[in-house]
Amino acid sequence: MKAAVWHGVKDIRVEDVDLKPAKDNEVVIRVAYAGICGSDLHEYLEGPVFIPVDKVDELTGGEAPLTMGHEFSGVIESVGKDVKNYKVGDHVSVNPTVTHGESPDDVDVYDGYSFIGLSCDGGFAAHVNVPEGNLYALPEEFPLKLAATIEPTAVAVQAVKEGGLKFGQKVAIFGAGPIGVLVAAAAKAAGATKIVAVDLSAVRLEKALTMGATDVVNPGEVDDAVAAVREILGGGADVSFEVAGVQPTFEQAIDVTKARGTAVIVSIFAHPISFDPMQLMNAGVKLTSTIAYSRETFQQTVDLVSSGQINVEPVITDIIGLDDVVEKGFDRLSTDKSQAKILIDLTKED
Repeated sequence: MKAAVWHGVKDIRVEDVDLKPAKDNEVVIRVAYAGICGSDLHEYLEGPVFIPVDKVDELTGGEAPLTMGHEFSGVIESVGKDVKNYKVGDHVSVNPTVTHGESPDDVDVYDGYSFIGLSCDGGFAAHVNVPEGNLYALPEEFPLKLAATIEPTAVAVQAVKEGGLKFGQKVAIFGAGPIGVLVAAAAKAAGATKIVAVDLSAVRLEKALTMGATDVVNPGEVDDAVAAVREILGGGADVSFEVAGVQPTFEQAIDVTKARGTAVIVSIFAHPISFDPMQLMNAGVKLTSTIAYSRETFQQTVDLVSSGQINVEPVITDIIGLDDVVEKGFDRLSTDKSQAKILIDLTKED
């Protein structure tokens, strides 16, 4: 079968690969759609970040070169003999996180994690092997295209939960890329009354409004972005989200937050930044962070998305074929700010 395989920086190749034999606790999924994630883009532009090179990943047993893709949906084509809760023909979403599974769900990922599609072969291929424990059942009538966005939406839902957002509170989001606009959608679903998105891209700000933001601020068009956001919110944010991954937005997310409010780091920082603890102490702001999601959060996201309580359709900006994954996928996402979530259609692949 054809697969998009990571070999190194700026070296993703669509090539023929063999599907490895499935283990007894695994199912073989016929992949329908797979999304290109910001983490995938990091691996393409400056990796390896998560991809194991010159060593075998201790949790997945994978090693580069490997098939990418950790945001995907599909239909079960075969099941291993130890699989108990799924059958051939079931529509599923995949939680790609692989952990030791030895700690309570809300802290499990922080004991160490890897990802299907980053640490072993993933969903940028017609078929993929997935352990039963990583599967989540979908209503058969729910579009598999939309189901491919459940994984990044789970990141946003977890971020909102980490911020302790309550009904009626006000939110600021710095960065209106795919995760940023999904945070807006999740914050709206959680009952935020004011949601301000901040970004330098007018196109991305329009997307944020479509996804749930009530107001937007373009730092390139105002003298002081923090002051502009504070004015809209009437004094500051109860919860702010840093989803851009750069020093200025990190500082702004803290500065815009009310005393005793919470700033949540959601983005993956490609490079270290400097940090003055007095910025937090003088403002009385609590700083927290999130990576991935709990199993509970993933199931909640499946329910929120499949029921329509979070509308994910606007985040999808294009659907491409596997052969175009580099030129129309990775390269375009690197330069075109109008793109949010690009999906790969694998329904026609052998």
